[in-house]
This record gives sequence, structure tokens and C-alpha cells, in this order.
Amino acid sequence: MATVLDSHFLALTAIVTLGYQIFFFIITALLKFDKVTDFAGSTNFVIIAVLTLIIKGSWHFRQVVLTSLVVIWGLRLAIFLLMRILQWGEDRRFDEMRSNLGKLAVFWIFQAVWVWTVSLPVTVVNASDRDPSVRAEDIIGWIMWSVGISFEAAADQQKLSFKNSPENRGKWCNVGVWKYSRHPNYFGEIFLWWGIFVASTPILEGAEWLVILGPIFLTLLLLFVSGLPLLEESADKKFGNVAAYRIYKETTSPLIPLPQSAYGNLPLWFKAIFLFEFPFYSRSLPQEGLN
Repeated sequence: MATVLDSHFLALTAIVTLGYQIFFFIITALLKFDKVTDFAGSTNFVIIAVLTLIIKGSWHFRQVVLTSLVVIWGLRLAIFLLMRILQWGEDRRFDEMRSNLGKLAVFWIFQAVWVWTVSLPVTVVNASDRDPSVRAEDIIGWIMWSVGISFEAAADQQKLSFKNSPENRGKWCNVGVWKYSRHPNYFGEIFLWWGIFVASTPILEGAEWLVILGPIFLTLLLLFVSGLPLLEESADKKFGNVAAYRIYKETTSPLIPLPQSAYGNLPLWFKAIFLFEFPFYSRSLPQEGLN
């Protein structure tokens, strides 16, 4: 089919993403209803992937596979997050935004940037005319995606079950994959999107390699902005005076799953350089008053 706006669908996906997020922003602002936020983000990935696949109309095997992987990930996450927020009630991230239209708008604009940027690998693959045979990079990428979504799905379900149990009220989740990583869901999400990038590399040429900005942006976002820092701060404030929590934090990797016996014995410099145990993850940890 004909090219739409630009040969790599970058302008098209930007317009669609911005319009989709503005639509949900209006709903949130007018109705003071923030339960659709994560649903809007996750389904936006699905829309971009399917739209670019259909518009291009090439239906190359690699395009169909990567689009399918994004659709599976996006729909699973969207349904899970929507059901969770309907069960739990209001999204606490918006406590300070509901009465501040400017802050709310910035959030939705940033979500649009997140969706568009992270989607770059599949967008460029779906726009490409090149169709090399399946290579090792494809297989490696698909395996990475499989590992990543398995970790993310397991972590989400285990934490939901943990929090729904009355006996765990007021406790931090340390069961299942949460014994090996303090944020296994984020590990899974980062790993699967790096997998999608790796699987896109057989068709990349020249400036198209800039799609690596997608997984890089996601990794930096979760490590330094909206992911680990916020959750680490929240957990430290809640449980920082509990000795067992401090032991859990000292012996459990912040991101990459590792046995606690191995991680706990590693030197701090090694953890900081190779395993993302940054000092600012503990800036809210109380210095005294252990229970």
C-alpha cells in the first residue's frame, strides 16, 4: 500500500499516539476518572503495531511475528492493569494531579512520548520493504521476549495474589520471582522490549539503527524516573524501620533476578556498577529505629 506521511510511519504513529492520548486526557480531566490511564498506554502500543502492519500491507513473516508479540504483551498488560485498578480504586499517582490540569497534561504528553519512542523498533520493521530470511537475531529476540513476558506476567500475578491475601496486609511482596528481584515485572518489561529490538535488527540499515532509542528510553525511564526510584522510596518509607525488610533489600537484586545468597555476598561497588543498585534507591531508608 502507499506510504502514509513518511516512509517509516514516524509522523503517522506520532499523530495517532498524540490523538489517542489526548482523547483519554480529556476523559480524565472532565470526568476526574483516572482508571483508564494504564489501559490507554498499553493499548496504544497495540494500535500502533497493528495499524502500521495493515497500512504497509507487506505481511512479511518478521512483521507479523513482532506485531503479534506487541499485541500479546499490550493486551495482557492492559487487561491486567485495568482489572487491578478497578479492584483497588483510585490511582494514587494522580492524587496531586486531579486538581492541576497542567500537571495532568504533562503526564499524558509524556505517556505519548513513551509509547511512540518505545514502539520505534516494530514501527520501522513494519514500514520496511526488506525481508531477509529468519536469522539468529530473530530467534534470540523472540526468546528474550518470551523470558521477559513470562517474568512480567508471573510477577504481576504473584504480587496481586499476595496483596489480596488478608494475612499479607501491611507486608512487602517477597514470594515467587520477588525473592530474586525487587522489581521482576520491570525486569521483564525491559528485557522483552530489548528482545523486540534485537529481533528487528536484521532489517535495519543506516539511521534506522536509531530505533535502539526505544529500549534505551524505557530502561532509563524505569531505572531513573518513574519506575524503581518511586517504588523504592515508597517501600522504604513504609517498611524502612523493619529489620526483615532491610535484610530483604540488602540481599535481593533491584532488577536482574539473582539468588539472594549470591547477591547478598557481592560487594557494593559491583552491585552499583553491574546490577543497578544505585545509592539513591536508599535515600529514603531510615538510618535508625529498627523493629
